[in-house]
Amino acid sequence: MKINWKVRFKNPLFVAQLGMSILVPILAYAGLTVQDLTTWKALGDLLLGAFSNPYVLGLVAISVYNAVLDPTTRGLNDSLNVLNREVK
Repeated sequence: MKINWKVRFKNPLFVAQLGMSILVPILAYAGLTVQDLTTWKALGDLLLGAFSNPYVLGLVAISVYNAVLDPTTRGLNDSLNVLNREVK
């Protein structure tokens, strides 16, 4: 698996997609929306509950896999163009 993580994390859309790929399956399993998380304690309790549930962890893993997957290449690799790109 060859992925240029520095280039990916420089892209705000990738960071947002990765964050949502973690949060949305947890919210969906709990039957909540983002508007239901009105305190940091509520968010913390939700995340702790999710990480103790193997089913939810599986949903998050699949969602993160889909966010990291580059559909223009075979497997989980980045293209040679992206691998050779420097972070500015």
